Order: sequence, then structure tokens, then C-alpha cells
Amino acid sequence: MAYQPQFTISTELLSLVEEIASLREKIQGASIDLSWIPALQKDSRTRNVHASTAIEGNPLTLAEVRALEEGRTLEETSEKSEREVTNYFACLRYIEKHVTESPLRHEHLFELHRILAGGNVMDQGEAGSYRNINVQVGDHFPPAHQDVSPLMFELLTWWNEEASKMSPILSSAILHYRFEDIHPFADGNGRSGRALALWELYRRGFDTHHIFSVDEYYWEDRPAYYAALGQVRQAGDDLSEWLEYSARGLHETLERVWARIRSFQQKETAKLTLTPTQERLIDLLKKNDGMRPAEIWEALDISKQGTLKLLKPLLDAGIVIRTGTRKSGKYQLGEP
Repeated sequence: MAYQPQFTISTELLSLVEEIASLREKIQGASIDLSWIPALQKDSRTRNVHASTAIEGNPLTLAEVRALEEGRTLEETSEKSEREVTNYFACLRYIEKHVTESPLRHEHLFELHRILAGGNVMDQGEAGSYRNINVQVGDHFPPAHQDVSPLMFELLTWWNEEASKMSPILSSAILHYRFEDIHPFADGNGRSGRALALWELYRRGFDTHHIFSVDEYYWEDRPAYYAALGQVRQAGDDLSEWLEYSARGLHETLERVWARIRSFQQKETAKLTLTPTQERLIDLLKKNDGMRPAEIWEALDISKQGTLKLLKPLLDAGIVIRTGTRKSGKYQLGEP
């Protein structure tokens, strides 16, 4: 038997899914085979680790998390705080290594939890095993411990057999919520659930380059995150509002990724391809609110064909954009 999620596709959710799909295609198209992908991946991995552990109260800053990833020694931090962070880095590497694994079984979840919760970072329970105690999370009483294994079997059946029939935007959010609702481990469920949601995005090919960090959105307003999870139970397990909340978070995440890509594009273009004439053009565009093609070739004293050749790499990189109609269009600097 598989888990059966309940939800309604609202107009807002449908619009968000369409916008997210469009943003993703733009990001995927812009980032293929570019030399700065590893830097984006490293930055996203660090942001994921910092945000997901910070949600659970880890005090390390983003700069300190980055330092740990780079092998630097921190001063005046606890061993437990550092271990939680290094465990989460190892967890993400495990997911990346097993991204194409199918079907996913209890053993994969146990191994993921052993990595996340190893080294005495758990306050209760045993790493890599479903809980054998009943727990309370705020005002939520998750299922009794004897029901955990069959409920997780149902969820895994849904993940392996049904999730692929819907958008990964929805399936990752559903997996995230249901895992947290069951709360299968004695400790470390928040980090595990967010890691599984990311695993679903990777597994479905949604984040091919592994450069999204949705957990930042949750961390920046933890009360809203916890309220969104709690609202599902208040609505009788209707996931509709949770899906809208998660989609807004993913949309915000992709907008940030696109801004980072644009920043990399500008740095790469400035470093590798700008000619003196292109630099003069950029300086002109900074001083003018858009310039027509004739104004450009007159100001630079070059031919119409030369102007088009000059503009093409800048347009491809997003440094310069064209606005207006074909007859009255202007060129101006793109947004930073």
C-alpha cells in the first residue's frame, strides 16, 4: 500500500510551478559547461548545510561553515556544533553519490541518518534506526513508535512508484512534509527530511548541477516554516497550502541562483572577453538610459555590422539587453 497525499492545485500554485519551470530552464541553459559551476556547487552546498543545521539551532555562521568545509580550524566553537555541520556535508555527498539509486529502501534512510546523526550529536535514540519511543514535537504527537516502520514502508512505496508521476516541485514538498509528520527517528528528523526533499529534486533531474539551496528560505523565517508544516495538520492533512509555501520558497531560491549566475557571467565576461571597444560601449551605456544601434555605431565610429558583432557576446552573457520593438529598440545594461 502506498501513501496517498491530499491536495488541490490552486491557481497560485499552478502559476508558481510554471514560473519555477521557466526559471529552471533559464538556469540550466545558462550554466551548462561553464567553468564556474564548481564554485556555484560549493557555495550552494555550504548554504544548504548552514541553513539546515541552523534551523535546528546550530550556532555556526555561514562563514564558519564555509571554513569547516575548507578544512580550516575554528576557535571557540563546540565539538557538537562542528560535528553537526561536517555530518551534513557528508550527508550531501552521500545523496550526490546515490542520486540515481532505485528503488530507495529503509536501508538508504538508515545510512543517511547514521551519517547525519553520528558522532554523538543526537540527544536521544540511536543513529540509523527508527525510534522505539513515542515523541512529542511542540504540540504535535507523531505516530506511535510501533507504527513508524509500516508508515515509512508506505511512504517509500509512494516515493518509488507514484512520486515520478507528478512534478518534482510537488513530490519533493510532499516527501518533506510526510517524513516530518511521521518523525521516524528519535532525533535529527528535520535535517533528514530536508535532505530527502533535496534528494528528490536531484533524483528527478530538477537540480542537475546541484546549485539550489531551498533550506535558506526556510531558515530565514523559521516561524513561518514551522507554521506551514503545522497548518497541514490543522487542515486535516490537506497539503494544498504547504505546497504553495514550498513552491514560493523554491521560486525565491531559483531567483537567487539566477542572480548569482548573472554575477558570475559578468565577472567571467569582464575577465575573459571584453575588448577595449566593448569597455567603451559599457561605459557609454552606463551614462545613457539606453542607446539605439545608430547611436552606438556613431559614438564608437564603427560600422553597423561591427556594432552587431560587438554586441553579440555581451547580449549572450546578459551584460547588455535589448528593449523595445524591432524598429525602436534600444540597448542598455542588464541588471547586476
